[in-house]
Amino acid sequence: MMPRPKDHVVELTDADRASLTRVVSRGAHPVRTVMRARVLLELDENARAVPHRRVVAERVGVSIQTVYLIAKQFTASGGDVHAVIHRKKRVTPPVPAKVTGDVEARVIALACTRPPEGYDRWSLRLLEKHVALTDGIGPLDHSTIGRTLKKGGFVLT
Repeated sequence: MMPRPKDHVVELTDADRASLTRVVSRGAHPVRTVMRARVLLELDENARAVPHRRVVAERVGVSIQTVYLIAKQFTASGGDVHAVIHRKKRVTPPVPAKVTGDVEARVIALACTRPPEGYDRWSLRLLEKHVALTDGIGPLDHSTIGRTLKKGGFVLT
């Protein structure tokens, strides 16, 4: 019976091995980063004969599936250790911002105008009513308007 072919072989360079060893042994790093670094060090074909994934999983304290996925991600990234152990930076935020630069400028400009007839000054709730009537600006809550004005350095007086 032939042994099964090795898929997703991890071969680290000396520089990669040194950086992973630093991550594991020094400094304060997220647990997930340290765990992934330990798995890659255990799977390194250049260092020694690599044990079965089950043994690596027991040593590191993760599942066999996790070991497989880390090795798969390593080969898929072309051997980029940084891409495997660190989180990916989001391209876009999970929730788009309601207040963009244009909306912020228009809210501050509205707050700089004279208050409507019968009012001495703008209040956040009064601004909320007028923002809802303004074209091109979606309805904003009074607390959002207050944060926007505070961020812009504007004080209602």
